[in-house]
Amino acid sequence: MQHPLESSYDVIVIGAGAAGMMASITAARQGNKVLLLEKLSKIGAKLKATGGGRCNLTNTLSNEDFMVRFGREGRFMTPALNALDHKALIAFFAEIGVESHAPDGYRVFPVSHSSVTIIDALELEMERLGIVLITSAKVEHLEYTTECIQGVSTAEKCYYAPKVIIATGGLGYPQLGAEGDGFSLASEVGHNVTELYPAMMPLRTRETWVAECRADTIPKVEIRIDLPKAKKIRASGDLIFTQNGIRGPVVLDVAREITPLIEKYGSVPLLINMTKGLNEGQILTHIKDSIHKNPEQSVLTHMMTLLPEALCRALCTQAGAEPDTGFNRLEGMVRDRLIKLLAWTPLTIIGHDGFKMAMITRGGISLKEIHPESMESKVVNGLYFCGEVMNLDGPCGGYNLQWSFSSGYLAGLSK
Repeated sequence: MQHPLESSYDVIVIGAGAAGMMASITAARQGNKVLLLEKLSKIGAKLKATGGGRCNLTNTLSNEDFMVRFGREGRFMTPALNALDHKALIAFFAEIGVESHAPDGYRVFPVSHSSVTIIDALELEMERLGIVLITSAKVEHLEYTTECIQGVSTAEKCYYAPKVIIATGGLGYPQLGAEGDGFSLASEVGHNVTELYPAMMPLRTRETWVAECRADTIPKVEIRIDLPKAKKIRASGDLIFTQNGIRGPVVLDVAREITPLIEKYGSVPLLINMTKGLNEGQILTHIKDSIHKNPEQSVLTHMMTLLPEALCRALCTQAGAEPDTGFNRLEGMVRDRLIKLLAWTPLTIIGHDGFKMAMITRGGISLKEIHPESMESKVVNGLYFCGEVMNLDGPCGGYNLQWSFSSGYLAGLSK
């Protein structure tokens, strides 16, 4: 940790996460004297945990497709992605000594598959550029006039600069320092903060049978929200059942849509296709083909050509079907009910564990009050934002980290 002798800088950055470190490096590369303040004792705490520690940096989608995944606010990212898209981000890390690759052709990781590699490289680059880093320094207030920003104050000292960048993240993972500091600082100077919801997290179900199916990961699942105004919302990916609900990549993706709906409706009905997209007719044909090959086998055996045994037994129970009987011996109504359950299994989401299990925050500082071309505040001149503190979040798969780096780059670059 470096201890500055002076209190005046060209740029002050609050928060040493992905966005803040990128903003600091970019600003310093423009010849600015930069101060980076981090309230924790170490930098990059949340970055270290991202992607299970493997650090999914970005993905290979085009900018256009990338923005679509963020929903109706996605176009706000256009200038930031034009300034630093996934190819430029990969090149930036290669420049500072971190090679990356996309093993599946889509998700980009450091070759080491370790977030420590990323953090170490960013730290070395900050040292090379002479960025002053002070850890264990929580910013309590912004110093400003009605016209412009002047600096920041901690409990110990005031630091002055004509440009301040807030990169404090959201409320997810409070054990890693997330307390919503940036929301308070922005509100203090007149910014509006939207409603905040936990996102990218496991969900709890009303149905208890899920506890019987915890042993298996179900691949290529599709989830739909079964509410009139949310029928277009869907997500796909791997699903894992838990003691009291569901998790896995597909759940992380759709949770950001569900948590506001839980608050509004109390519960959220889902329809889940776990048969790789097969519809009722295709499932029936598949089972008939299985029966043709093995006419003496049970309902359970034929179902297990599609799904794991524990899940098949749970669905049989719901349909009122005897799993050990022959499929053709089932009553017509029971058989139809079973096929329907195989095509679209209903689940009801009734809760979650709040921000303590949320990887990201849905909501944040209103985008209407931020210039997308620079990330500068429309409320106070010289105040900038980057990363999760703004009202913009995406699914898992490198989206949120790319946005943090891109917005941090643009905020650091802007005059």
